[in-house]
Amino acid sequence: MKISDEIALSARNLARRKGRTALTLIGVVIGTCMVVLMISLGIAQTQANDEMLQSWGDLTQIQVYGGMAMGPDGQTLKLDDAAIESFKELDHVQAATAYISAYNLQGQITAGRGDRYAMDLGSLTGVDPAAMEPMGFVLSSGRWPDTGPANRRAEKLQVLVCDYTGYNFYDTRRSMNSPKRYRWQGQTDALGNPVEPFVDPDKETMTLTIRSGEEGSEQTQTWELEVVGHIQQDASKGWWTQSNIILRSQDLKMVQEAYNKMARITTNSSQGYDQVYVKVDELENVSDVEQAIHDMGFENTYSMNQQREEMQQQVMRSQMIFGGVAAVSLLVAAINIINTMTMAIYERTREIGVMKVLGCELNNIRAMFLMESSCIGFLGGVVGVLISVAVSFLLNNLSTILAMSGQSLDLSGLMGGMYYGASSTMVSVIPPWLMLAALAFATLVGLVSGILPANKAVRISALEAIRHD
Repeated sequence: MKISDEIALSARNLARRKGRTALTLIGVVIGTCMVVLMISLGIAQTQANDEMLQSWGDLTQIQVYGGMAMGPDGQTLKLDDAAIESFKELDHVQAATAYISAYNLQGQITAGRGDRYAMDLGSLTGVDPAAMEPMGFVLSSGRWPDTGPANRRAEKLQVLVCDYTGYNFYDTRRSMNSPKRYRWQGQTDALGNPVEPFVDPDKETMTLTIRSGEEGSEQTQTWELEVVGHIQQDASKGWWTQSNIILRSQDLKMVQEAYNKMARITTNSSQGYDQVYVKVDELENVSDVEQAIHDMGFENTYSMNQQREEMQQQVMRSQMIFGGVAAVSLLVAAINIINTMTMAIYERTREIGVMKVLGCELNNIRAMFLMESSCIGFLGGVVGVLISVAVSFLLNNLSTILAMSGQSLDLSGLMGGMYYGASSTMVSVIPPWLMLAALAFATLVGLVSGILPANKAVRISALEAIRHD
């Protein structure tokens, strides 16, 4: 018997008892719908958590902290340039860099006629230019600084500026208590017009000056700052992406060495960075890279993936609770299929006997009943998936629908209020793979449920079946 013949025969047999078949389908529909919706809520919740964590920081970034660290050989480790190079050699690592500050330098950045406007050196940040693009920094204009070692004889240093760098300059000709000494982003004049900063980094020449010593015996060294690009503000990378001046880390370390030489400061060779950032290529590789860093001896690390895993565990616990209810529904549906197929065997005992007398193979008889039970599971899965998609659409657009009627509804507390204030408006997400998996699972439930009745059908004696009323 061909498969097409078996499908057609199964459809006719199911159509004989439309009411009983429909009631059995309802159980599969409810079970499939509940499973799909519970999983879709969990997917949407995970995406919402990821969106929220992404706004806090990069999910594929690992922060490695300095301090006392011991290597596998028992030696003290330093979070220095050598450690950064060792991080870069790890599998799945795209970049590694420290964000260097210049708070310990004495000097200013000046601009304007007669160096009237000044900025403190605390607004300098050093970053490895080769790591900026892989780390997720985005240029709004211009280009990235050149890579390579620092040129100690250079008169110009390449820098990046931010959206509000100009507001870090103040007017040195105004007294410390004068309100006109400073300007800030968002400031407006009496007419409500925005107040522009004192300095436009694209038009003004900026000069970095370090100085040491008392007045009269003061030593200075200067570099002109060449603006090569603007970076977009990104709070997840740090507040300094809003208004700082970003130098190449090698240039900032060169400036630091020049200042130490002028000030006769002896650096501590054992001192390393306080913090290093490591960029991983994919989210699923973060845990492996973090473990590799721990194996190197740097145990003090942090990544958003740690918090993400905790959130995922909480989501899974909620899904297990609701999934248990869905599993009970499918179990009831499976029992209904078994009952339906068993009743069909009793009603068609004579038919089975005739088929055996005419020489029909047992496998064909078994396949016929398995096909019928599988069809019940498949049809129930199709209807269940369609209803799930409709309910998912309704949940995702319920606020809009109610708003059109002048009402409001807050769905942020759905599933136990576990969205943690995430901004995502998607309450339910049903990807294509979930629909296909639901159909396959519902069909499998029908197939498994039909095994017992099918085996019972092939064990019926042909003579007894023919005599059956």
